Amino acid sequence: MPAGARIQIIDYRLGNLFSVQQACRHVGLNAFVSPSAETLEEVDGIILPGVGAFGSAMANLSELHLLEPLIHVVRQGKPLLGICLGMQLLFDSSEEFGFHQGLGLLPGSVRRLPDQTADSRKLRVPNVGWNRVELPMERAKNGNSWGVRDGAFMYFVHSYYAVPDEASDNLAFTGYGQFRYCSAVQRENILGVQFHPERSAEDGLNLYRHWASWVQRGL
Repeated sequence: MPAGARIQIIDYRLGNLFSVQQACRHVGLNAFVSPSAETLEEVDGIILPGVGAFGSAMANLSELHLLEPLIHVVRQGKPLLGICLGMQLLFDSSEEFGFHQGLGLLPGSVRRLPDQTADSRKLRVPNVGWNRVELPMERAKNGNSWGVRDGAFMYFVHSYYAVPDEASDNLAFTGYGQFRYCSAVQRENILGVQFHPERSAEDGLNLYRHWASWVQRGL
């Protein structure tokens, strides 16, 4: 990855920014952390991380005057990687602590993981730990186009999950108890993952490597 390929990790006061930046640098991305809307037009790709509440995230993005600039550059084709809460923010709305509007870059909504029991024991929400990522059959047949192999275990920390309106946006699914939910999405220049690739060992780094190559191809 040439030094000229620059990635902005958006700092909107909610996210594990340092670990994302370290993972980017490990795979050769020239990544920097910034809350600036002015640099969004200049960079080659954007990462929207996030840990926390949906409503607070949208309020922070609005306060930092990032909403309209971010939506604009992504709709113009700028590569965007959304991680955990950052993936959820891509959608129209969330029911977390009331109704909140999202970025609206992908049609769909965000809902709470259902209450479940297993072996007479209530499953914990949030879901914290390693879970398997499974590709739909049509995606698996097309090969490993996003760096995550079918059946890889990735690290999750979340209480809510995204429900895309368009089935074609589903990139991967994950099971928690008896419930199966969308754990990755992709549409054109947008990639979103519910798990934390920066905390998912070599399989997570492979996602960053493939995304780096994808950004590079667009230069």
